[in-house]
Amino acid sequence: MRKRLLFILLLPFAFFLAALACIIFWDRFKPMAQTPEQNKTLAERIAEYGGPARARLKPFFERAGVAYPPPKVILAGLKAEKALQIYAFDTTNGYRFIRSYPVLGASGVLGPKLREGDRQVPEGIYPIESLNPNSRHHIALKIGYPNAADRAQAATEGRTNLGGDIMIHGGSASIGCLAVGDEAAEEVFVLAADTQIENVTIILSPVDFRAGVSIPEGVKLPEWTAPLYGEIRARLAELPREDKK
Repeated sequence: MRKRLLFILLLPFAFFLAALACIIFWDRFKPMAQTPEQNKTLAERIAEYGGPARARLKPFFERAGVAYPPPKVILAGLKAEKALQIYAFDTTNGYRFIRSYPVLGASGVLGPKLREGDRQVPEGIYPIESLNPNSRHHIALKIGYPNAADRAQAATEGRTNLGGDIMIHGGSASIGCLAVGDEAAEEVFVLAADTQIENVTIILSPVDFRAGVSIPEGVKLPEWTAPLYGEIRARLAELPREDKK
């Protein structure tokens, strides 16, 4: 009888604590409301950043002898080198090196992305899927991961939750994405918009195979990465290396 009475007396207090915990959790983790400054359309962002970004890109395109905007662009994300390189297509000379940006923040190790939460930057050849003018990290380009090859390989291994939302974005910190700083993100964002995203491809490679380097011994990789790296190596070989003179 006493236990039942104690239970009845404590029940309202327990409900109170549960409600308080819910309020605290919601206040801490609720989605941040976008301010008018954050809630911009793609056209508004291009109007905001387009002029300065194109002005910064202009001397690099002039030095490469490529008209702006180019008909096609390839981005090369090199994980070991922590670099994001831009190549633009010229109808006379093919792809030309434009410039390189340091990757200021990324996570994971060499090797492909296998599942959500593994903190890995993917490896492969991907489209740019969309442009985000209201990223939490300034502005962002969404990489088209997983692609058909990723899904097919996952199906053979019974992997189902591959993750997604892999971005190139501003700022200097990232988990599974490429953070390149705000000004660099603006330049790549505007370039992709001016070129049209369907004409932009990104190669995400563990190392710059053109430099004659290979994956260090001791790095554990799935067997199927051998043909994947062969494809990446062949695509990188079509691009001239950065002239650091």
